[in-house]
Amino acid sequence: MGWIPDEDRVYFVSEATGYAHLYVVNSDGSNREALTSGEWEVLGITMPEDRSRFLLTTNEGSPFNQHVSWMGFDGDSEAITEGDGRFRATLSPDGDRFAFIHDVANRPGELFLAETGRPTEMERVTTSPTEAWASFDWKKPEIVRFEAEDGAMVPARIYRPAEMGAQANGAAVIFVHGSGYTQNVHNYFSSYYREYMFNHLLAAAGYTVLDVDYRGSAGYGRDWRTGIYRWMGGKDLSDQVDGARYLVEAEGVDADRIGLYGGSYGGFITLMGLFTAGETFKSGAALRPVTDWAHYNHGYTSRILNQPQGDEEAYRQSSPIYFAEGFGLDQHLVILHGMVDTNVHFSDAVRLTQRLIELGKENWEMAVYPVENHGFVEPTSWTDEYRRIFELFDRTLREPGCTENGAFCSVRTGGLLSQ
Repeated sequence: MGWIPDEDRVYFVSEATGYAHLYVVNSDGSNREALTSGEWEVLGITMPEDRSRFLLTTNEGSPFNQHVSWMGFDGDSEAITEGDGRFRATLSPDGDRFAFIHDVANRPGELFLAETGRPTEMERVTTSPTEAWASFDWKKPEIVRFEAEDGAMVPARIYRPAEMGAQANGAAVIFVHGSGYTQNVHNYFSSYYREYMFNHLLAAAGYTVLDVDYRGSAGYGRDWRTGIYRWMGGKDLSDQVDGARYLVEAEGVDADRIGLYGGSYGGFITLMGLFTAGETFKSGAALRPVTDWAHYNHGYTSRILNQPQGDEEAYRQSSPIYFAEGFGLDQHLVILHGMVDTNVHFSDAVRLTQRLIELGKENWEMAVYPVENHGFVEPTSWTDEYRRIFELFDRTLREPGCTENGAFCSVRTGGLLSQ
């Protein structure tokens, strides 16, 4: 929010209609007016140096793109960018030029310059990837929607083996993004760029990969964002289960050979999937997972689950440690956690492993990373982690016969990985 220049009016963003939109109102609360409306969101607001109008970033037109536009204080708008991807704009102090960061699904952001009078005639300034990286045929995953159990249409990105020149092996992996409230189904480069590349590797090995913007994700309005209130592991997990059903019905995946993986919030969902939806998921890799929300960052968790001492039910039905009994005899789990994690503390994983020991559970293992925080830094740690995830799925999800005597299959993965 802020002041309209030289006026006794305030601008602000509100989700009053269910989507984040721009409003203006007199300082005494009168004459409230919506300047934007519709089933899309205002994502950012700035003003030029002369403070003559708004410069907006929105996902108007598609939740999978982000565009920039001018808007007058009276609500008149003028689009600045067009096409697929994400555009982030900075106006020069004299107002004559834009600097854009523009990225698409299979290429990271690059810097472009354009005159304000001809903003679509952008001149590229940078080329960031190495030649080796750029030489690979990175895909723009198709965006699909599938129906959830409550009738909602859930967005997802899909990586198919055929697109990698590989033969589908009938198995599938679901990637669960972290953070909860973030967006990973879109037409621009993923902040989970390592997983984006790893999903290519999985597809090249024959696995169909689905990446879901489950309930709680950003970009789809208030109801989607708040759909996990008082129950993390509720609709956010059932959206993964419905995604698995979609893979079976629409992609011909074997319902008995579906795995999932993710880090942080994605690791939490992986645990909940194995512990409470074991009929759907055969195996999973939980990276730095939250196992008990009562032990997590209060500022984050209290907005969703309230206070642990005041809403015990919400915390108990949302925390995997209370459901470890549901881990089945024919399921498989690997937990991977950095020992100096200052976000999801290492003790979360330790408490869960002790619980699994007490329950006499089998088919699980834990890998610890002594020098790593929540986001790994050492390339060797990343390599070790992804190797373990890949081997888990290759051991538990491939065609029968590939795991005789515990031996791994020899896989051909388009030059990305070989054994």
